[in-house]
Amino acid sequence: MATTQTGTLDRAGHTVWSGLRFKDPTFPVWLGAALLLVFLMLLPLGAIFRTSLWDETGFTVTRYLEVFTNEQFLKAIWNTLIISTWVGAISVVIGGLLAWLVTRTDLPWKKPIRALVMASFVTPPFLGAFAWTLLAGPNAGSLNKLYRAITGSEEALFNIFTMPGLIFVMALYSFPYVFSMIANVCELISSDLEDAAEILGANKWRTAWTVTLPLALPALIGGFILAFLHSLSLFGAPAILGLPAGLHTITTQIWALFQYPPRLDMAAAFSVPLLLATMGLIAVQKKILGRKGYSTVGGKGAQKRLIRLGWGRVPVLLFVFGILSLSVFLPYWILLKGALSQAWALPLTWDNFTLKNLSFAFFEYGDTQLAIYNTFKLGILTATLGTLLATLIAYITNRNLFRGARYLSFFALAPLVIPGIVLAVGLFIAYTRPPLVLYGTVWILFVAYLTKEMPIGFSQAESTFRSIHPELEDASRIIGANRLTSLKDITAPLARSGLIAAWSFIFIGVIRELSASILLFAPKSKVVSVVIFDLKEEGQVGVIAVLGILLLAVSFVVILGVQWFAGRDVVATRE
Repeated sequence: MATTQTGTLDRAGHTVWSGLRFKDPTFPVWLGAALLLVFLMLLPLGAIFRTSLWDETGFTVTRYLEVFTNEQFLKAIWNTLIISTWVGAISVVIGGLLAWLVTRTDLPWKKPIRALVMASFVTPPFLGAFAWTLLAGPNAGSLNKLYRAITGSEEALFNIFTMPGLIFVMALYSFPYVFSMIANVCELISSDLEDAAEILGANKWRTAWTVTLPLALPALIGGFILAFLHSLSLFGAPAILGLPAGLHTITTQIWALFQYPPRLDMAAAFSVPLLLATMGLIAVQKKILGRKGYSTVGGKGAQKRLIRLGWGRVPVLLFVFGILSLSVFLPYWILLKGALSQAWALPLTWDNFTLKNLSFAFFEYGDTQLAIYNTFKLGILTATLGTLLATLIAYITNRNLFRGARYLSFFALAPLVIPGIVLAVGLFIAYTRPPLVLYGTVWILFVAYLTKEMPIGFSQAESTFRSIHPELEDASRIIGANRLTSLKDITAPLARSGLIAAWSFIFIGVIRELSASILLFAPKSKVVSVVIFDLKEEGQVGVIAVLGILLLAVSFVVILGVQWFAGRDVVATRE
C-alpha cells in the first residue's frame, strides 16, 4: 500500500510540475537551445530541396531527370556504389577479424594493438591517401622504387591511382569503425553457448564459425553499413586518388559542379540521392542493431573464455601488425620522411636531412599561418559551443523538460544522415543570400562544423546524463536553485569526464574535416585540411607532411589527455 501511495504522490507531483514547468524562469534558455538546433538542421536541408525543385518558372523535376539520365552523373553513382560496397566488405573482414582476435583470443599486446587501431581512426583519410601517393605512386612511389631496385624491373608493382588503389586506401581508414563496433559486441557475448558447442565435439574454430559468428552477425551487418556510409561520404581520398585517373564519385562530382561556372541547382539535385541513400541505410542499420540478440545470450553476461592461439600466435601477430603497418607505420613513416627530407623521393640520409620544411611551412609559406590559426580557432570555438549546445539539448531530452522535448534527439542526430559535402551545398545556398550572408567568412565554416559534429557531442552528453539520477537535481531545487543552476552546480560536475570527452571528439572532428570545408572556404578562411588539398596540386610534399604531422600530433595529445583525465577507452567511447 505504501508503494502505491508513493507512486500516486510521484505521479501527482509530476503532473503538478508538468503544468508549471513553462513558468520556470530558465525556460527561455531551454527553448532557445531547442530552436537553435532546429534552425541549424532545417535551414540547409530546406535550401537543398528548394533549389533542386524550384526555378524561375516554378516547381520542376528536370534537374533530377538530368541526374539520372546524364552519363557522367550515372558513372559517378555507379563508381560510388562499387567502391563503397568493396570498402564495406573489406572493412568487415579486417575490422571483424581484428576485433575477434583482440577480444576472444589470448593474442598478446592487445593494448598496443588497440592504440594503433585508434591511430588509424584519427588519421584523416585524405592524409592517408596523400601518404599512399608517396608510397605507391607508379613513378616515384617508395615501394615501387624498392621493387625496381630489388628486381631490376622497369614496371611499377603498385599504381595507387586506380579504383582498387582507392578502395584499398579507403578501407584502411574505414575498418576502425567496424573494429570498435564488433569489439564491443564480442565483449558482450557469453561463453555459455561456445562451451556447449565444444562439449558436443566442435573444435574452437568450428565453434567460432557456427556459434560466435552468428551471434555477432547483426553487428557485422551494421559494421558493413557504417563502413559503406563512411566511404559514401568521403571526398578527400576519392579526389586525391580518383581524379588523377579520371574516376569520379558522387562527392567529387558535386565538388566539380561548384567549379566555374557553378551549377548550384544541379549540385543540390545531385545531393538529394546521396542524402536519401544515407538516411535509408542508417534506418536499416538501427533496425538490425536494435535486435541486440547477441547481448542477451547466456546467463553470465560478459563472462567469456579466451581461445588459445597456440602455435598460431606468431603468424596471427604478423598478420595484425601487417594490417596496422599499412594504415599507420608506412604512412606515418613516409610523412615523417617527407617532412625531414630535402628531396622526399631520395633516402633519408644526413645529406638529405633538413629542418627547412618546418620553418618554411610555419613561417614562410603564405597560407599556413592563417590556416593553422583558423583551424584551431574554429576547433576550440566549435568544440566549446558545440558541447554547450549538445549538453543543453541532451539535458532537455533526458529530463523531458517540455512537451515534444524527446523529438529534439531526432534533430540532434540528423547530421548523421547528412554527408559533409551535402551539408556544405545546403549551407552555401542558405548563407550566400540575405539576410544571413556568411559566405566568405570563417563563420560559415563554424556553422558547418557545429552542425556536422552535433551528433557526437549529443550522443556523449545524453549517455552521460542517463547515468545521473534526477533526484540529485531535485534536492538542490528544493532549497531554491533553478534548473539551470542545478545543471551548472550539480549535474555538470558529475558529468565532467563525459563532457570533456565530447569536447575532444568535436575538436578532433573539426580539425580533420575536409568534405564541407572544400566548398565553403574563402581566401581568408582557409583551414589546414584545405591547404593540404591545395598543396597536393603544387607538389609541396614537405609542407603537406609537416601540416599532416601537426594535425596528427594535436589529435593524439587531445586523446591522451582525455584518457589520462577520464580514465576511459576513447575507441570504445567514441562509438
